[in-house]
Amino acid sequence: MRAIILNSGRGSRMGSLTAAQPKCMTEISDSETILSRQLAMLAEAGITDVVITTGAFSGELISYCDDLGLPLDIKFVHNPDFAQTNYIYSIFLAEKLLRGDDVILMHGDLVFERAVFDEVVSCDGSCMAVSLSAQLPEKDFKAVISDGRVKKVGIEFFGKGAAAAQPLYRLTAREWERWLDRICAYCQSGDSEKRRCYAENALNEIVIKDIAPLDTGELLCAEIDTPEDLAAVKEALRKAEERTVYMCFSTDIIHSAHIAMVKRASRLGRLTVGVLSDEAVASYKRYPLLPFEERRTMFANIKGVERAVEQRQLSYRENILKYRPDIVVHGDDWTDGFQKPIRDEVKKLLGSYGGRLVEYPYSNDKKYRELDKRARAELSLPNFRRGRLKKLLGMKKPVTAIEAHSGLTGLIAENTVVYQRGGARQFDAMWISSLCDSTAKGKPDIELVDMTSRYRTIDDIMEVTTKPIIFDGDTGGLTEHFVYTVRTLERMGVSMVIIEDKTGLKKNSLFGNEVKQTQADIPSFCEKIRAGKKAQKTADLMICARIESLILEKGMEDALERAFAYTEAGADAIMIHSRSKSPEEVMEFAGRFREKDSTTPLVAVPTSYSSVTEEELSACGINVVIYANQLTRSGFPAMQRAAQLILENHRARECDDICLPFREIIRLIPEED
Repeated sequence: MRAIILNSGRGSRMGSLTAAQPKCMTEISDSETILSRQLAMLAEAGITDVVITTGAFSGELISYCDDLGLPLDIKFVHNPDFAQTNYIYSIFLAEKLLRGDDVILMHGDLVFERAVFDEVVSCDGSCMAVSLSAQLPEKDFKAVISDGRVKKVGIEFFGKGAAAAQPLYRLTAREWERWLDRICAYCQSGDSEKRRCYAENALNEIVIKDIAPLDTGELLCAEIDTPEDLAAVKEALRKAEERTVYMCFSTDIIHSAHIAMVKRASRLGRLTVGVLSDEAVASYKRYPLLPFEERRTMFANIKGVERAVEQRQLSYRENILKYRPDIVVHGDDWTDGFQKPIRDEVKKLLGSYGGRLVEYPYSNDKKYRELDKRARAELSLPNFRRGRLKKLLGMKKPVTAIEAHSGLTGLIAENTVVYQRGGARQFDAMWISSLCDSTAKGKPDIELVDMTSRYRTIDDIMEVTTKPIIFDGDTGGLTEHFVYTVRTLERMGVSMVIIEDKTGLKKNSLFGNEVKQTQADIPSFCEKIRAGKKAQKTADLMICARIESLILEKGMEDALERAFAYTEAGADAIMIHSRSKSPEEVMEFAGRFREKDSTTPLVAVPTSYSSVTEEELSACGINVVIYANQLTRSGFPAMQRAAQLILENHRARECDDICLPFREIIRLIPEED
């Protein structure tokens, strides 16, 4: 790409400022002139081939450019008739240097923000800078826009479709060659008037043009023709330097699209990056590979970022009200879908004090999706997965888990998301239940299914998911056997094993005293906990002691005594079980336990007392809520009804309405490329 800067004008309206130098050398700040700013931007963009036309004070201009020392190959073309011609003739004189490449064309008295220049350079195709919101100028350029294209350019257009425009173009080689041919025809016609008109007169004669209007909005892009213009531009630059910009990221893998977005945002002003907290990220997408502080440090060290701060929720409200940015930057991927309410809230908040939203095209490049796929693959590995439950417990309350008993139900647990109030809710972990695992195999829940078979279930689920796994270890078996169970589960990447304080042939707890059940004595169960903890190789696997006292109607005091004894023995968490239809006894237990122990996680399984909400359980001290068998219980009635309908009607049509199309099921199953 080549740049063309037109500097052959005299600039007589600038008075004494242009008495001894060309207008492009006018200072616009303590450290910049119009031209030095333009050339610096070209160098930053990697555009090294520059053609500058000159008129008055040509020698001073050439010497000034040499002194700047920029890495540019500048060719100067002098127009000796600058006083009798316009820049159309200067372009004609430089014609041999201007063919065969895309071009950036600008007037030498034009000042624009870096964000404007970036948009022009990165435009896909030909474009011209316009402002659809600016008032039409009396004497400066207007562009007539129709069907998304610039049809005409000139100072005389005030009618329908006219917009304020500036002589800053990006033109493809094809579009530029067509315009350049018309410029040459004008200047070779022998008509002196055609050498004194605007080059845009020749452009307007091209019937079919493919130049898009690039809306600069309220960003600075203005020519300096008078001292008043200069003062206005200086003030606009000062405000631009003080402008604050905010954008938010959740990613822990920074790729080129992120860097490009940060660069564009930083061109708009002083950039603050909000980094979503671990809890906020985990609430709506995969668990972050890197913790918040590491992600914040990554963004803080990117060039162009003034500071990186925490954003604790998907909602921008807290940080917008705190930092009051002039501009919020986001991709255009939130104009619909679950993020639309967040976008609407951002626009409303910005509108309340005059801020504005800038949206850039969101990148859907395949290579970026592949990066996320690789991140998910890493999260599924045992060493990543095992410790995540502990980290989640430190981030949010409560952590929720739902039962899974196969690879397919694991995918349901992994991928089910509900969008509410601009946020997202999903399950944090999976519960591999002894009851559901046995039921899926058509076996009674009496520890009949051996551990080897249950490990295969874990493998099936782990192979296609990434979320932490909580394993129902029943009674844990003999202490000597439990040691090996702990080591195997730890090696597999399980995050928590829950063992219940019962002995003998297992009976499902929900039967309570309807069947004979024997609770382990406290010393022996404590010994099992200690043995399990001693067997661990890492601190990641959590051993949770499940207390059956309320199930067996032994009372609250017995449950509390056991809870404190088990934690003293090394239990990482306590699960309090109840078959009451009311959550009151679980909530009472939690309240009394928290009077003495404020840190040990408490686990609840609201199966029989299903009316209680997660928020209510959390308020009384519960850290983990497990939905222990709902997928199994909801699946079997549907399957049974489908079988009945087929038998009743001697065909399958009648059950179609209750069957999910198989293509929807297949979409749940990840495919390897």
